[in-house]
Amino acid sequence: MTIRLTVLVLAGACLQGCAQTTPRWDRQFGSATRANLAAQVLDPAAAANRHPATGIDGGAAKGAHDRYQKSFTQKESAPPALIINTGSAR
Repeated sequence: MTIRLTVLVLAGACLQGCAQTTPRWDRQFGSATRANLAAQVLDPAAAANRHPATGIDGGAAKGAHDRYQKSFTQKESAPPALIINTGSAR
């Protein structure tokens, strides 16, 4: 009796690997990526806009761009030295 039960349990465990769950997953494949892309696109016709930067002063835009480019060439300052005080020294 225990041998039959063991064989039946093992057969059931092996047959679970044959369950077809991928068609459900395949239907949804890429839906999160498409939803994220759609959420990022505010204006689908933005590529045809000839004046995309209206309202930005030219000098301010150039200054911001120059500061952005310069931020990659400046080296970061060294962090301050770590001082550990372990008590009084006599």
